[in-house]
Amino acid sequence: MGTSESDETLESYGADIGGQVGLLTRFREWVLVKGNRLGVTGALSGLVLVLVIGLYELGVINFANPSPVTRVASGMIAGTFSLVTLVVSVNQLILSQEFTAAGKARERLEGVIEFRRDVADDAAVPASPASPTRVLELIVESIQHDAAALADAVEDDDEAVRETVVRYTNGVHERTDRIEDQISQSESDAFTAVSAAITYDESWHLYVGTHLRGEYADTLSPAATERLDELVDSLKLFSVAREQFKTTYLQRELTRFSQLTIYCGVPSILSAILIGLLYADFTGPSVSAAVLPYVVTALIVVVLMPLALLVSYILRTTTITHRTASVGPMVPQKEPDEGPFDVTYGEDR
Repeated sequence: MGTSESDETLESYGADIGGQVGLLTRFREWVLVKGNRLGVTGALSGLVLVLVIGLYELGVINFANPSPVTRVASGMIAGTFSLVTLVVSVNQLILSQEFTAAGKARERLEGVIEFRRDVADDAAVPASPASPTRVLELIVESIQHDAAALADAVEDDDEAVRETVVRYTNGVHERTDRIEDQISQSESDAFTAVSAAITYDESWHLYVGTHLRGEYADTLSPAATERLDELVDSLKLFSVAREQFKTTYLQRELTRFSQLTIYCGVPSILSAILIGLLYADFTGPSVSAAVLPYVVTALIVVVLMPLALLVSYILRTTTITHRTASVGPMVPQKEPDEGPFDVTYGEDR
């Protein structure tokens, strides 16, 4: 196995989320992940309001003819009922995961206890914290400590090996520092832990550590080998913690989404019915023509609120799931020819 001598770094070949600070990127991250979902829903509803009013003022659309408006209202009612039914089905799916027999419940509990024990042993503390963000912070501190110990352990090793390992540990430090900064500025909850965890591409660092362990097995000193193994173990704990926090967060998020959809569904259906009733009189709309467009537009915004809520929640859940698709040292987002490592079959024979 060989290592490229190009300028390619060992830092990461995943999504460099934490390092992007442009205005457009920050806005995109707010919409996709960081923004409060009710705030995003309100922003989408406001956008619909401005769009409809703008089209009316430009003369592109009008609300004088009752026939198309009532047809749209009927379609909105059917669509809202379908959306609420879909959400109820999702909620039932979530609840089904909570119904477990005593044996499975015991296995889940023992798995969590064993994981917390591993975190405590790795960080050399009496017990791991209860807060998700504090657990993540503790694992990150363990990773940084192991990376620093590895860099110190290769000081007397071969120069080429030392340079490669130090580049690797520097990348680990740089990425984990970003997580610490994000945690220190946020609240202690499952979403904070998940949003911080997805900024770190530990799958790539786990892959690099495993590769270095195999490539330099006969070159690294016993102390360096032990430190590298400890770093790989800490990275594995980070991966497990991220999956645990992600599962807990998604369950709570989808349950909250189901509740809000029911809350918004009833006003949405009533608003769609009211749009139809506004045009029910044979003499025309029951409100003056001057205010009719604005009344109907406001009702349309209320009707579309469940859809805006769906968009805001699905954007965040799918983004988090997409960014945490890697399992261990498997990096699906990596291009086949990307990165400093290239291996061929039987090269070690």
